This record gives sequence, C-alpha cells and structure tokens, in this order.
Amino acid sequence: MRLAHWPAATASRGSILLFPGRTEYIEKYARIAVALTQSGYDVIAIDWRGQGLSARLQQNARLGHVAQFSDYQRDVAQMAEAATDRNLPRPWHLLAHSMGGCIGLAALLEGLPVASAAFSAPMWGINLRQMPHGIAVGMAYLAGRLGRGGQLAPGSGALGTYVLDESFSANLLTEDAAEWCQMVREAAAWPDMTLGGASFDWVGKALNECLRLSRIPSPDLPALVSLGTEERIVSPAAIRDRMSHWPRGTLVEMAGARHEVMMCSPERRTAFLSAVLELFGEQA
Repeated sequence: MRLAHWPAATASRGSILLFPGRTEYIEKYARIAVALTQSGYDVIAIDWRGQGLSARLQQNARLGHVAQFSDYQRDVAQMAEAATDRNLPRPWHLLAHSMGGCIGLAALLEGLPVASAAFSAPMWGINLRQMPHGIAVGMAYLAGRLGRGGQLAPGSGALGTYVLDESFSANLLTEDAAEWCQMVREAAAWPDMTLGGASFDWVGKALNECLRLSRIPSPDLPALVSLGTEERIVSPAAIRDRMSHWPRGTLVEMAGARHEVMMCSPERRTAFLSAVLELFGEQA
C-alpha cells in the first residue's frame, strides 16, 4: 500500500483522511492537500489496492479490479494504523471522492474514528445509463461463474487512460479547461499511475456494495456532500435519497459542475473547500 502525508503548514487543527476515487492516484490531490495544509490540517492520502502505485491485482495492470469490495476496508485499516503510528493530530476528518465516498461511508459505519465527513460526488450508486441494476449485477455474476470475472466489463471504459482518450468537450469529469489540461499532463507524464476500465468482478461487487449501504441508516455524524448538476458517473438519485435522511448532513448542489468538484472551476472548487473547512472547523 502507498500513502502520502502532508504536514500542516501552521499549528495543526486536526488531520484529514483523503479517500480518492477509482482510477485516481495520490498526486492528483497534491494541490488540494496543499490548500488544506495551509488552512492548518495534516493530510494523509492513499492509493487504493490495484491502482496508483500500490500493488496491482491483475496481470493486466490497466484493469481496475477487486476480489471483494470489503477488501478496501483493509486498506482503510492500514491507513488508520499509519495515521496513528505517525501521531497525526486529532480530531480526524474524512474527505472522500466518488468510489472513495462508497469506501468512506462503509468505514464510517464500521466506526472510523473521525469527527466529521465531507464527500464529493460519492459513489452511493452508479449511473448505469439505460441498463437496469439487476441485469448489470446478473451479467457480472454470470461472468464470474464462467471464469471471466477478471475480464474487462463492457461499458466500464477502455483499457487506455480516460483523459488521454476522451475529448475535453465530451468529458464527464470537469467543465474547466485548465483542470482538464492538468489531468492530461499528469496522465501523459505518469502513465504507470493511471488505470483503465473495470473488471466484471469490480462492477458486480461495487453495485452490491452500493445496494448494501443503501439499506443502512446514515451514521450520527456531521456530513457535507457536493453534487454537480451535470453529474453523469455516479447516481444523483442515490445521493439525494441518502442526504434526505441524514439528520446532520448537508447536500450542496453545484450548478454546472460535473463529477470532479475538487477539479472544477476555481469559484466552485473554492466554494466547496470553504464549506469543507467550515464543517471541519466546527468540530475542532
């Protein structure tokens, strides 16, 4: 497992556990981490198993894969152990994006010791376009029974790198050209840190995890969630449904934003980070 720790630039007010999304890597959040450290927080981030520069799980390193979705909780446990060993200042807070939001919610429900949580476009459901949920799960299950669970699932993306293969005008991640160019530069410079589409096993296990979590009430914890009105990757309906029942939760919908709220236009990104810091500051 690969972790990175950015110490607070001033007297620390606490620590932030940063959970990236699928296909992502630690360095993608370096600029976000610097902004958070300048606000007085230590930041620790992770490359999930099978992506970034943590060990890949398939012979084809381009394929996103996981044997069981609960395996990600083992990564969370290692991250919490590392934060404890390094004496990262308390209170701890969670900042999670996309797949990291799914992993993060499960971790909160299992007792992750944080005082508050902020989510960017959390994967509490997946946008399957026109395919019914049951058919997608059934296809993944059948592929596994046929010994094809570790193969690329159609519709999950190619084995290339999304930001290098897609045009800016058609991309689902950001509406900001400068941020898109930054992603392209990183992917071109660091190809070994990028990831392609997902396996049948990942798709099936992810869908089942989203369904499992949907049946569990939200934890009694202050939470903030951002959702772009142009979201097309995760399920906006699943996010809105959970936040309508999260007693201490706040949903912020950002007009015109796509999936990457932390890599969108400067004014939207600043608004989100300001809200996150306000939430974390209230728990100091």
